[in-house]
Amino acid sequence: MSSSASASEKAAVAEAVRQLPHLPGVYRFFDSNDKLLYVGKARDLVKRVSSYFQKTAPSPRIAMMVSKIARLETTVTRSEVEALLLESNLIKTLHPHYNIIFRDDKSYPYLKITGQPVPRVVYYRGSVDRKNRFFGPFPNASAVRETIQILQKVFRLRTCEDSVFKNRTRPCLLYQIERCSGPCAGLIDADEYRKDVEDAARFLRGGQNDVLAELQDKMAAHAERLEFEEAASVRDRISALSRVLQQQSMETDSGQDADIIAVVVRENRACVNLAMVRGGRHLGDKAVFPGNMGNVDERDGQTLEEQVLQAFMAQHYIDGQIPANIIVNVEPDDPALVAALSAQCGHRVHLVSQPQGQRRLWLEMAKKNAEIALERVLDRSELQLSRVRALIELMGLDIDDPDNLRIEAFDISHTQGEAEQASCVVFHHCVMQNGEYRRYNITGITPGDDYAAMKQVLTRRYEKLVGHEEMMPHIVLVDGGKGQVAMASKVFAELGHDLGRIVGVAKGEGRKVGLETLVYADGRLPDELGKDSGVLMLIAQIRDEAHRFAITGMRAKRDKKRHASRLEEIEGVGARRRQRLLARFGSVRGVADASVDDLATVEGISRHLAQQIYDQLH
Repeated sequence: MSSSASASEKAAVAEAVRQLPHLPGVYRFFDSNDKLLYVGKARDLVKRVSSYFQKTAPSPRIAMMVSKIARLETTVTRSEVEALLLESNLIKTLHPHYNIIFRDDKSYPYLKITGQPVPRVVYYRGSVDRKNRFFGPFPNASAVRETIQILQKVFRLRTCEDSVFKNRTRPCLLYQIERCSGPCAGLIDADEYRKDVEDAARFLRGGQNDVLAELQDKMAAHAERLEFEEAASVRDRISALSRVLQQQSMETDSGQDADIIAVVVRENRACVNLAMVRGGRHLGDKAVFPGNMGNVDERDGQTLEEQVLQAFMAQHYIDGQIPANIIVNVEPDDPALVAALSAQCGHRVHLVSQPQGQRRLWLEMAKKNAEIALERVLDRSELQLSRVRALIELMGLDIDDPDNLRIEAFDISHTQGEAEQASCVVFHHCVMQNGEYRRYNITGITPGDDYAAMKQVLTRRYEKLVGHEEMMPHIVLVDGGKGQVAMASKVFAELGHDLGRIVGVAKGEGRKVGLETLVYADGRLPDELGKDSGVLMLIAQIRDEAHRFAITGMRAKRDKKRHASRLEEIEGVGARRRQRLLARFGSVRGVADASVDDLATVEGISRHLAQQIYDQLH
């Protein structure tokens, strides 16, 4: 917890405010511990920053923030638009305590049609380039995969890896079930395949009806030439496309791209529902929940809904593609926001707050979905809050706000000593904080020694916090009974940390769920909570998440090592042949997927050796 700034620090801040210029820019407030409190942008730095230090503060929360300001920094920009872009970048990267923050550790996915001579369609995350064609973004991965399935059914584009495509002589199963036209085996003319690729691109851009009309003309032409087999194939593609268009009940004739953003705020919690329309097709929606809402009040005449919408748009679009139309249920009172978005994407962005027709139906559905998602979260969070309060009371912690409780939980995972890893998961603000999870590779110990592994990970985690007890979690949860607690106590005693933070979870009789016991390191008697205890349910949730995170990391590490060693174990496959195989097929999995004929095409691999490699990997 940061304390109020001293008198000398407040005087220095007041002097810094007086020296600010009447120019646009970004300001940053810091507390006495140099923790970033708030990032804001201003058309006029003097007027905006000085407004915080008036005698009548706009709200109690802002007054609390102002009392902690010990230092400020400013950056002058050429315009308010530049200030907005810089502010959004700083909020996304630095996570200030009093800003509304949308944490999204994954970028939105795209569908990519590669720019190769024989293009393939793939699921893609990351930055876009000009070598390939990108369609999206999509609200979630399932929407991308569903669209890829449509393209396979209607246009029969290839999805295989390049290493597989280059080395096939016969078509794969996808050709047999009419999900690919077999370009790998030359079963379709190159020009005809490129035409299918262009039709698929037009479909994704909203030209579904044009594509359907062309397919119908093509079927009629085949029938006139008595090419009945080809006509039947085109007929099947027409039927598949027609079914897609019938299923897409939210289709619009305009074919335009649009995002629909609905904001709902209740009980100081907010939900933003983002729905995406691309090429006239409604791709689905995604509910997003901002953080730090407990530190936000209505300010500068803006409602909470307006502040949330403005924060979402600035942070969501700051480094992503922006559609021409953004449909919202609340209009942000900031002309610089739309100007900044238009300047960034190079085309005019239309903000529509009172849509008509189909767009109004989209917005109503997005708002309804936001209300449902928020209601679900509020129901869960109230139950979770009661469990957190019960844990605070049981542990006797001096915490007034349950939202501040921080728990770090550890687990060790290995397979008979192989690929040993430790996990650390974090529970804070009454939810698991996935972005703060960490894995630790365990080295230099006897394989399978869980006590030594726990000692190593706790030392690595907390030795850097020696002398900074205020940065330690309130509870350090270890999966294990007296033995693991004793090891954790030894580490904390050596580092000088409070033993009262350590809690072990000992399994009950017969290792039955619900019979666990909490074991303490500071001499307190163990707590047998009972299977109906809300505290035990919370502890079990955190412990199970630590176990899940540890075991998935261990399995990935183990499988990677085993796959790599499988090639090394094959007699007759030395370093040079391994290198050639991996260069040809891309990975050990690619080698395993290759046929004997494909393997024999690699330089230095005879058919006999190819058969050996195939047998060893299957």
